Amino acid sequence: MTTSMVSMLYTYQERKEKVARPRYLQLLFLISVHAFIREGVDVAIYETHNGGEYDATNAIQKPVVTGITTIGMDHVEQLGPSVENIAYHKAGIFKDGSPAFSTLQEPAAATILQRRANEKNVRLLFIGIDPTLPQDALALKPEVQRINCSLAIALASTFLGIKAPENCRILTSQDILQGIEQFSWPGRFHRIVDGNHQWFLDGAHNELSVQKAAQWFVESTLGGHISERDGAALLKNVAKALHKGGLQIQHVILSTYEERQDGTVSIDHCCKTPEQPFSVDLQKEYIEAYRSIDPVACISIEPSIEGALNLAKGIGSRDNGMQALVTGSLYLIGGALRLLEKDTKEIPYDSST
Repeated sequence: MTTSMVSMLYTYQERKEKVARPRYLQLLFLISVHAFIREGVDVAIYETHNGGEYDATNAIQKPVVTGITTIGMDHVEQLGPSVENIAYHKAGIFKDGSPAFSTLQEPAAATILQRRANEKNVRLLFIGIDPTLPQDALALKPEVQRINCSLAIALASTFLGIKAPENCRILTSQDILQGIEQFSWPGRFHRIVDGNHQWFLDGAHNELSVQKAAQWFVESTLGGHISERDGAALLKNVAKALHKGGLQIQHVILSTYEERQDGTVSIDHCCKTPEQPFSVDLQKEYIEAYRSIDPVACISIEPSIEGALNLAKGIGSRDNGMQALVTGSLYLIGGALRLLEKDTKEIPYDSST
């Protein structure tokens, strides 16, 4: 091999190394775009993973319509420590010429959203609860689902008005009712009955959403696992909501993302290794956080989801039944559903029976 050929190879290798490879979420977005185009989908609905301003999905320059649900304290390490910081990033999906909608927000967040909309020449409308929604729909019993459904109707109506053929541009009341009846979201306000064991599962994972999950549990019956997003604060919010609802929890079980006791999983791991392992110090912090609100509950530690569920089942068998709230992480809910799906009766959203 001549010196010139070696030089050319080194130059080629250096050039290859300088090409930036997409990160995991960027790769998923690119794959989804490829799949949607290849399959010829009529509509693609994208949810941002982290904020909006710098999210991989924000590569879409001309969305038909954009929407923002109720803003809570989430991803604070990446987006900032205040609701104003988070609202700024959320508004990053606004695009000139694309109408935008938002649920009603607290004043600080609403101000930021409106300011960014004005800067981007975007028409932003804040949507309250649609008064025409059926009162007896099981899927809409939790108020947050009525709020989300109202936003979804506004988004769908706007999309149809812009993109649908002229004879299909109206979203009828029958369309809405049919959509609500067919709605299914496993792991969100999800109830499973297994004999005298009742499981209430919700993938809430920030301070606002865990309060909603706890309120739903209170309403349905008269703990769970907490994610890495300041678990102590989330535990306090769960305890406060349960205490406010007058519900005394007898047992609290803290676990991790590990699905099974033998270390096996039903699907490949897709979440990163926790920055803080579930150490004795972290366990103590979580226990103290919950006991600062509820000093009576018996708190246990189980290193796997399977172990936590088995402990809860054992308590239920000993006490002739139990009602368990499982919340704090979507990873937890996914693992719990896989473990509970055998020989159980699912009753999504129904809090009346």
